[in-house]
Amino acid sequence: MAILHIIITIILVVLILLQEQGAGLSSSIGGEFYATRRGLEKKVFYLTIVFAFLFILVGVLRVILKK
Repeated sequence: MAILHIIITIILVVLILLQEQGAGLSSSIGGEFYATRRGLEKKVFYLTIVFAFLFILVGVLRVILKK
């Protein structure tokens, strides 16, 4: 289970680093316009959400199964 958690963590970090640099909260403050995500960028965004959920799920399962 620990190896699965490590693999999910590495994939999640890579997906976060692949996302566009100016897509954070500060982009709306800087006067930039909002553009919709399309194509590969949209898939990376959704994969990031899925792997973040898996990361939390595996973490919770590890705590539950350890008892």
